[in-house]
Amino acid sequence: MNKKLHYFSGIVLSIFITLHLLNHLGSIWGAEVHIQSMNYIRKLYRNIVVETLLLCSVSIQIFSGLRLVYKRKTLKLSFFQIIQNYSGLYLSFFLLVHLSAIMVGRYYLKLDTNFYFGVAGLNTFPINLFFIPYYALALISVFTHLAVVHKTKTSIRIISPQAQFYIIMILGTLITIGIFYGLTSHFQGIDIPEEYRI
Repeated sequence: MNKKLHYFSGIVLSIFITLHLLNHLGSIWGAEVHIQSMNYIRKLYRNIVVETLLLCSVSIQIFSGLRLVYKRKTLKLSFFQIIQNYSGLYLSFFLLVHLSAIMVGRYYLKLDTNFYFGVAGLNTFPINLFFIPYYALALISVFTHLAVVHKTKTSIRIISPQAQFYIIMILGTLITIGIFYGLTSHFQGIDIPEEYRI
């Protein structure tokens, strides 16, 4: 039951994360494109039903994931199971911090948690020394976790499951570079509006 909950809540989150990352890739064409596409996507998820479903899915992912890691602690794990565990643990940490920051931004600081809220840490020295590896590791962890799940549950037989794992990882690395390229205005840095310089 725990595995099924983890799997299905993971599917819900994967749909949202896909939209979220596509939105971030849009920043390659500028902040305005990112903000416009974010406003469009928000129409899909910024309502009580979908946001509640997403928050429940995050909670289920974290707690069921921690239980799965705990249950494996006495087992001899393969390389792929080990990286699945560590990528999942890092994602649990990231989701807790990331969601907390968004909630504080929205409800306490009364900010629009838009493009500038998201990129402030990546484009402000010296805190970007923390935020760049923190966010890059989150993106790589997403693709690592998905790649391992895909490897174990794949139904595509033309390419071996292991090859599919590495294809997903290469694609994930390229997407991560593309996202950073956009969120830093082609690695040139972005001027952050005063209200987001918190």
